[in-house]
Amino acid sequence: MALHVKGSKRFLHNPIKLNPPQFLAMLFLFLIFMGTCLLKLPVAHEKALSWVDAFFIATSAATVTGLATVDPGTTFTLFGEIVILFLIQVGGLGVMSFASLVVIMMGRKISIKQRVLMQEALNQPSIGGVIRLVRNLFLFSISIQAIAVFFLSLRWVPDMGFLKGVYYSIFHVISAYNNAGFALWPDGLMGYVGDPMVNMVISLLFITGGIGFTVLVDLWVSRQWKKLSLHSKVMIMSTLVINILAILLFYLFEFNNPKTLGMLTGTDKLWAAYFQGVSPRTAGFNSIDMTAINPDTSLLMVLLMFVGAGSTSTGGGIKLTTFVVILFTVSAFLKGKEDTVIMRRTIRNAVVYRALAITTISILFIFVALFLVTYVQKDTSFMLILFEVISAFGTVGLSMGLTPDLTLIGKIVICTVMVFGKLGPLTLAFSLAKQTKENIRYPDGEVFTG
Repeated sequence: MALHVKGSKRFLHNPIKLNPPQFLAMLFLFLIFMGTCLLKLPVAHEKALSWVDAFFIATSAATVTGLATVDPGTTFTLFGEIVILFLIQVGGLGVMSFASLVVIMMGRKISIKQRVLMQEALNQPSIGGVIRLVRNLFLFSISIQAIAVFFLSLRWVPDMGFLKGVYYSIFHVISAYNNAGFALWPDGLMGYVGDPMVNMVISLLFITGGIGFTVLVDLWVSRQWKKLSLHSKVMIMSTLVINILAILLFYLFEFNNPKTLGMLTGTDKLWAAYFQGVSPRTAGFNSIDMTAINPDTSLLMVLLMFVGAGSTSTGGGIKLTTFVVILFTVSAFLKGKEDTVIMRRTIRNAVVYRALAITTISILFIFVALFLVTYVQKDTSFMLILFEVISAFGTVGLSMGLTPDLTLIGKIVICTVMVFGKLGPLTLAFSLAKQTKENIRYPDGEVFTG
C-alpha cells in the first residue's frame, strides 16, 4: 500500500533553504558530531569514555574552549589527540574558511554564495576581498605556528626527546594560537610557571590569535599607525590597556595568597601574574592552581572572560570592540552628546545598536544557563557555576574545578553555552529570527527609563 504525504512532491522540489547564519551553524554542529564519533572509536581513547564526555570534548575542541570533563593527556591515544587538534584548528580558522581553503587548493572557483558564507563567518562588512583575507589568514596562521613550534622545541626537545618534544610543541602551539587552552598535563602549565620561553611563546600565540585576523592583515599591509583602520587602532590600544590592568590587578589580588602567587618567589611571581593576567580574555591556559584563587580575582576573571577577544579572532566573549563601543556610548550619553566618537571618528548608530544587541542577548542567554546549571548542581558554590558558565561563553576554558563534576544536564548546558559563545549571539539570533524590512515610520512615543 502506497503512503501519500500531502505536499511531499512540493517539499522534494523545494528543499528547505538555509540563510548564511543557519548554514554555518549546521556546518559547525556537523563538525562536532563528526568529532564525537571519532573520539568514541576504541582507537581514540585508552580509558573508558562515555558518549556524553566524547561529545563534551569534541564541542570544547571545535569551539576552541578548553574545558574538559576528562584529562586529555591520559584519556586519549595519539589518534584521539590528533582528532582534538584537527577540531581545534578547524574551529579556530572557521569551518567555512577551512572548507574554502580546500576548494582554493583544488584550483576551483569560489561561488558568490560561498563568498557570502565566508563574509558571514569572518564577520566582514562586504564580500569584497574575503578570498584574499582567507588566504592571508591561512598563511599568517601557518607561519606563526611554525615559528612558535621551533622555539618551543628548543625548550622541550632536550627534556623530552626529539619526537615527544616536537609533538608536545605542535600540540600546545595549535592549542594556544587558536585560544583553545587544551594542555597535555593534568595541571595545565603549572610546571612551567616561571619558565620565560614557555610563558612568552604561549602567551604571544593566544594574544596574536585573540587580536583578530583583520587586525593582523591590516598591520601587515599598512605597517604604519596612521594608515591603520579605526578597528585595528581600537583593538591594539584596548588590548594593551586591558592586559596591563588585568596583570596589575591579578598581582595585587593574589600577592599574599599562599596557594597561588604567595608560594612563588622572585621572577616566578611576576611571570605567573603576567601569564594569568593576559590569559582569561582568550585562552584557557593556567600556570597556577585556579581552584585556589581569591573571590575578587575570580570576579576579575569573570569580567575578562565575558568581554573576550577581538572580532574575527579565535576567541569568544562579546568581543573587546563591542565593550569599547558600549563604554564610549555611555560616556557620550553622560556628557550630553548625540554621537559616539572614538579617536575622532563617529560610530554609526547601526554599530552601536549591534553592540547593545550582542551584549543584551549574551546576558539573557547567560542568565538562563546560570539558572539551569544552578538548578542541577545543587551542592555547588554559585561562584564556581558562574565562573564555569562565563568561561564556556567566552570559549576560554579556565575552570575552578567544576567541569569533571558536572551532571549530565550540566554538561549539555555547558556544551550549548560553548556553541553559543563560538558562533556568536547575533549569528544564532539571525538564524532563528525571521528577517523583515519595514519602511514604516510610527509616531514618537515616550517611555520613562532610569
